[in-house]
Amino acid sequence: MSAIQSISRRTFVKGTAAAFAAGALSTPAIAARAIKLRVSSSAPPERFGSHYLWFKPFQDELARRVGDKIVLEYFPNAQLGKEADVVNQVRAGSVDMIITGTSIWANLVPEFGMLDLGFLFRSYDHCAKALDAGVGDAYDKLLQERTGVSILGWGFQAGSRSIYTKKKISSIEQLHGVKLRVLPTKTFIETFNIIGATPTPIPINECYTAAQTGVVDGMEHDPGTVLAYKWDEVVKYGFLTRHIYTPLLAYIGKLGMSKIPDDLKKDFLEAAAVATQAIRAEVPKVEAEAMDRLKGEGLEYTEVPAAEMADLHKRMETELYPSFLKQYPSTEPMFKQIMQLSTSL
Repeated sequence: MSAIQSISRRTFVKGTAAAFAAGALSTPAIAARAIKLRVSSSAPPERFGSHYLWFKPFQDELARRVGDKIVLEYFPNAQLGKEADVVNQVRAGSVDMIITGTSIWANLVPEFGMLDLGFLFRSYDHCAKALDAGVGDAYDKLLQERTGVSILGWGFQAGSRSIYTKKKISSIEQLHGVKLRVLPTKTFIETFNIIGATPTPIPINECYTAAQTGVVDGMEHDPGTVLAYKWDEVVKYGFLTRHIYTPLLAYIGKLGMSKIPDDLKKDFLEAAAVATQAIRAEVPKVEAEAMDRLKGEGLEYTEVPAAEMADLHKRMETELYPSFLKQYPSTEPMFKQIMQLSTSL
């Protein structure tokens, strides 16, 4: 073998080895550049689970804008744990995002309890206008200051919340002593104490068994959630109090947000805004569809008598709202804004 051939062969082998090494490193290097965000939800990943009504448009719009630079890892059905535990994981950074309501944050930021005051919002339109008029920004600021968590968007649950029971309820009086699963927040409990039921806080994923075994006589929630969790198998009657038009929010922790490079943040936030508008447009249709499905499966709805509904509104205004505002006076400007908007609708 000539010296030239020997050099050429050594050069070829060396070059091939270098190329192989570079190739072996390139795939992990590319993968490492993908930003992965863990997103938690307690709801099923389907239309009536409501959380997915925000997540799916967000995922699609984000992919359209940034491709695979940001990858969302979705964990539905409380796979990452109970919401009360996951909110702390979001704060710590082991989970990046959570999609849920406002109530779960009330233990950390008690002012959030205002959004759970019974009959505060009269419609989706009322809720959206109030949130967009500054109430949403005020709560975002409070949450960031107390927990480091930011709000990405304000949507809605899959319908206004009403009461679902195993026995038919036709009047408020018949609710006295009825054990209802409610969210574990002070405002929710006080609302149902005024209504006259017996509020029983239970995690959402335990509701089916609790109703089935008689731990509770029913629950309060939106029709989409009732359908998604198959609660209509254990409750057969709906009493249409429509006591809360619950906001549904997407939250991201401080560490989660810090993962997103500055050049992608605009697209990330705009994708969230697109998802928010998508869920707001979709929820009224989903609510109607869910109620039709529930009726078709044998669930019977009863409207609250008009006089009783008017009395409930008055009792909330005299027995619930003043005590909350006295305890949390910083919420009064937001409360007044909400009340003012209700008169213009």
